[in-house]
Amino acid sequence: MRKIALTAAFAFLAASTAQAAGFSLHSPDIQGKFMSDKFIFNDFGCHGENVSPALSWTNPPAGAKSFALMVHDPDAPTGGSGWWHWVVINLPADMRSLPQGAGAPAAPALSAAVQTRTDFGKPGWGGPCPPVGDKPHRYVFTLYALKVDKLDVPADAPAAYVGFMVNANAIGKARFTAQYGRKK
Repeated sequence: MRKIALTAAFAFLAASTAQAAGFSLHSPDIQGKFMSDKFIFNDFGCHGENVSPALSWTNPPAGAKSFALMVHDPDAPTGGSGWWHWVVINLPADMRSLPQGAGAPAAPALSAAVQTRTDFGKPGWGGPCPPVGDKPHRYVFTLYALKVDKLDVPADAPAAYVGFMVNANAIGKARFTAQYGRKK
């Protein structure tokens, strides 16, 4: 009996993984390229427009009840924790895109979702601004398909806390990486 239960569990897991395999995240603005000044932070010595890029996604796994988006720079000189640039939870299950500029704190495109605190200390998109002379940093955009309609976390929760809750409820994820660097 136990062997049958384990076989069924592995079959379910394989089917779930196969469905999630087609899940993809894209940006017509930046994927596969260096980010332009339009998306770069406008502070800390950077002089960009701080506009979030347009994003779209396809083929979420069956059972996705909401989405969460997290953008992270693993190359930030923070002693190992990286830098969180954008954290959005409770994106509706029927949503398949975000327009350029959706990361503004009061953007109507995210009225049904919650933008939580980033490492800039506030919610909303905070564009790249790596130290001058560093090799180009990687900016990992990850969209998580969640098994819950809503994550009940405070809007001022740190990104690590949100990430814990997101990963605990994820049934699939899609990601891409963009780059940006500042020359001396």
